[in-house]
Amino acid sequence: MGRLSTLFGPERVAVIGASESEGSVGRAITENLLASYEGEVLAVNPNAEEVLGLTCYDGIAEVDSPGTVDVAVVVVPPHIAVDAIRQSGEVGIENVVVITAGFGETGSDGAARERELREVAEEYDLNLVGPNSLGVMSTPKGLNATFGNEMATEGDVSFMSQSGAFVTAVLDWAAERDVGFKDIVSLGNKAILDEGDFVAEWGEDPDTDVILGYLEDIDDGEEFIRTAREVTQDTPIVLVKSGRTDAGASAAASHTGAMAGSERAYEAGLEQAGTLRVESVQELFDYAQILSGQPLPDGEEIAIVTNAGGPGVMTTDAVGDSDLSLAEFTDETFETLRETMPEAANIYNPVDIIGDAPAERFESALETVLADENVSMAVVVACPTAVLSFEELAEVVVEQQQQSGLPVATTLMGGKSVGAGQEILAQAGIPQYFDPARAVGSLDALTEYRNISEREFQAPDTFDVDRERAREVLQGASRRDTNRLGVEAMELLDAYGIPTPQGDVVDSPGDAEAIAEEIGEDVVMKIVSPDILHKSDIGGVEVGVPPEEVRDTYEDLVVRARNYQSDATILGVQVQEMVDLETGTETILGMNRDPQFGPLLLFGLGGIFVEVLEDTTVRVAPVSEPEASAMLDDIESAPLLQGARGREPVDRAALVETVQRLSQLVTDFPAIVELDINPLVATPDGVTAVDLRLTLDQEEL
Repeated sequence: MGRLSTLFGPERVAVIGASESEGSVGRAITENLLASYEGEVLAVNPNAEEVLGLTCYDGIAEVDSPGTVDVAVVVVPPHIAVDAIRQSGEVGIENVVVITAGFGETGSDGAARERELREVAEEYDLNLVGPNSLGVMSTPKGLNATFGNEMATEGDVSFMSQSGAFVTAVLDWAAERDVGFKDIVSLGNKAILDEGDFVAEWGEDPDTDVILGYLEDIDDGEEFIRTAREVTQDTPIVLVKSGRTDAGASAAASHTGAMAGSERAYEAGLEQAGTLRVESVQELFDYAQILSGQPLPDGEEIAIVTNAGGPGVMTTDAVGDSDLSLAEFTDETFETLRETMPEAANIYNPVDIIGDAPAERFESALETVLADENVSMAVVVACPTAVLSFEELAEVVVEQQQQSGLPVATTLMGGKSVGAGQEILAQAGIPQYFDPARAVGSLDALTEYRNISEREFQAPDTFDVDRERAREVLQGASRRDTNRLGVEAMELLDAYGIPTPQGDVVDSPGDAEAIAEEIGEDVVMKIVSPDILHKSDIGGVEVGVPPEEVRDTYEDLVVRARNYQSDATILGVQVQEMVDLETGTETILGMNRDPQFGPLLLFGLGGIFVEVLEDTTVRVAPVSEPEASAMLDDIESAPLLQGARGREPVDRAALVETVQRLSQLVTDFPAIVELDINPLVATPDGVTAVDLRLTLDQEEL
């Protein structure tokens, strides 16, 4: 275990605000500790001499050897909670759990109080949970420092939640289903400790096999990705991330003061972190059961054994909806099944051993298919009959799973008749689901986690760039007192090795003509103004201008811009070589800086299609070469890049490198808030950034 080992395995716990008042949180926490905790419980309350049989101390400093108290649980009102935390730090307590609400979730006064709390915690280097927390729980020590009404049963799953109410609901749900836990923490407002701290802690814990979480936001997305990537190599992380919709994000913000990032950023960030994201509590624990109890498969091929045709078809449909595939049996398997199964049985996958099958027939069929070299996993689907004992069937499944070493899930489709069999399966770590779609979905998740655990994360490449030249371009915008830049900033891309067309921004017709003559062919001309974003809409772009018409075109563009917006700042006109769009594919490469995850790269089909088709994909920067390459394959129009309908494929290597170079640019300069290269024209011979728009945060320059 890491630095939080004494938080979950304390020898002494002090309740600051312990009480005997009926219905009080101070009483509930004290009672919960006295009911199951193996260590020493200390009560702190200056208004009482004794609480529930415990001697009561006026303050934490009056406790015998206060520095040996491992955890202080703070339950006092918010206006004195900060002082209680300071006193805990002064006497040398390392872990503080702040149950008290009335901080960042309550408005400006509460936010100010939370800032003070954070300053005190940082001054004393406290491991602080909360505020506005339900508390913490750890089953090996019988620690229940919460005001919930359930103590978890012991298990190998550790669980964190940003909602205290969610913890109580999950504990009640899990108790009925015999789901066990190692550690549980209610994160509260996450003033100090957040999801990344607990992921790191449990990743080092040999007794935690699966990490589960309910989150409404992630404080530091970039750090979370780095931490989770390491942990998920050995320990799966399964998360419910709420606030997927605008309404949900707003509700999350009002709940804990959570700051909402974009849903696309969370999707990309959690995928890059290697987490499994689910949408329901049922999925959360479905995945937990199979991840903690079954081995990882070596393939995606699944065998189905059932005594009922209809449920077998349902299971097959579920396989079709997943990333798994029905296993194709070997001739040897078919021969064995033909010899051992009734004539009416279906020996093809799914294997239907018909309704009169006793446990022995399941045993024979399951043993046969699990021995097939083409089978990576199996699901057993059974309906109750007079000749089948679910208890006997469970024993058969356990024996065959252990003998084969392959992952198995079951769907015993019954009610009270399932009980004894389910208990046998649970003890062996074999998950049981009433719905076959859940069984298949869980095996699919097991396969997904296998892929995650086998990932080899590659560090992003670092290119030789001219960072100072880029800084000068950005500072030039600051000197002009503008936060928006357009094609006048193309030099920024040049500084980072992103190809741009020959040309320049000029402020006179004569200079425009000189640039056009230097290019030596028809050119593209664009008005350059930070106040006019959509230049084409106002006639601010002319394509295919012969050199002899450049002077007049310059004047026309300026007049059109003035007519459109008389007070617009006109920086000049860009004169640029023509880019052959006939042999190229217009793509878009951009970035939006997310409040949680930082720079979010976007790639997709560009030009006029980007808003119509919305065929884009995103990743959190910085990205490695494999991640940049995967972005090209993620979009639905990927075949256009690969050479559809007789076209030559684009220069993939150049496109991947450009994604990486932009990733480096926006990582190097946090002042860039938004950036769009549209179009980024990809051809068989390379790529060219034709147009640029970006927005700056001048305070970051």
